[in-house]
Amino acid sequence: MTRRTRNEDQIHGDVAPGYGAVADTFRRHFHEGRELGAACSAYREGEPVVDLWGGYRNAARQLPWERDTVVPVFSTTKGMATMAIAVAHSRGNLDFDARVATYWPEFAANGKDAITVRQLLAHQAGLAALDERLDRGILTDPERLRALLARQSPLWPPGHRQGYHAWTLGFYEAELLSRVDPAGRTLGRAFADDVAAPLGIDFHIGLPDEVGDRRLATFHGVHPIRGLFQIRDAPRALLLGLCNPRSLTARAFMSLPLARDPSSINDRDLLRHELASVGGVGNARGVARAYGDLATGGRTLGLRPETVACFEASVPSPAGGRRDLVLRSDIRFSFGYAKPYPGFPLGSSDRSYAMAGAGGSIGMADPDCGIGFAYTPNLMGFGSPTDPREVALRDALYRCVDGPAQDPRARR
Repeated sequence: MTRRTRNEDQIHGDVAPGYGAVADTFRRHFHEGRELGAACSAYREGEPVVDLWGGYRNAARQLPWERDTVVPVFSTTKGMATMAIAVAHSRGNLDFDARVATYWPEFAANGKDAITVRQLLAHQAGLAALDERLDRGILTDPERLRALLARQSPLWPPGHRQGYHAWTLGFYEAELLSRVDPAGRTLGRAFADDVAAPLGIDFHIGLPDEVGDRRLATFHGVHPIRGLFQIRDAPRALLLGLCNPRSLTARAFMSLPLARDPSSINDRDLLRHELASVGGVGNARGVARAYGDLATGGRTLGLRPETVACFEASVPSPAGGRRDLVLRSDIRFSFGYAKPYPGFPLGSSDRSYAMAGAGGSIGMADPDCGIGFAYTPNLMGFGSPTDPREVALRDALYRCVDGPAQDPRARR
């Protein structure tokens, strides 16, 4: 990359020729006061074309966001965690169409015996909320958490409906991965060995002590209900659900203190635990590099074409209807990722997929263009279905990709 942004206002980084619009959009967000600190990155056909960072790691604006700064990314973690599952599948350790109980016999309790791995990863397992209250003691005690997950009953006939497993997907994925892994590794360890190391990326599911405080940005959030009322086009049903503690929406999202105080994600003691749904810490460069590998066939990760094809395939609606019972919209999920739908344009075609996190972060793969894209802020933003800041950056990226400066032969 050869074009360097101006460094006033603590904006730094590089973009390749023809991608200046992304840098301009990134800079404009800071000028407009929409950012505290953030990073944005994109890879195309395995090469970096956008690598930007800027602003500050803390609210006092005393600590600049640096090239190696990392930040908690909430549910963007899910997409990264699924990459470890993908490696397990490509190595023949996991069959997406097998029953979860094949690998985890205790999981079969209370009507879960027929749930497949495919249904679990598609948020169709009926395990979006737990009947028993989760507290920090359970989160940090693998045996207690494992037993709680195993005895949970599904909230709808598995495979019949979809409901976003906001917290629980990562818990179930982590136990499943450790069961199928030949060495019995945890999901965080498998991710570090099989995903982060081959790609050379700075992303962690279970924050190691060697990532010092100097590198860690402080995330600044507000209560999600307060934030949602700032969104003009937020689905009314979603707002009502979050405000009703008995609703499935509230039970799925608000079951942990972290949901009511997103800034508590900054607790290093919490981040040390492998919270595979929400506890990932990394930077946009690493997330974009990972999605960029998926978008170009997963060769660095050693993925088989059959694995990659699962992520790119179209998603049929569940038998009971396409509306998500938790998000109360028509969003579609498949194999741990969100897919494009009319309210969520994504990438160049239905082959694209992504995972976004509370507060604004996102990682996306576009196989048609060979693009991996990521955005990681530390000032909580709100949007429906994703943050307007990342949408503007993605739109700018695609203006560059589709513009006259781009060689059409580079399209896959």
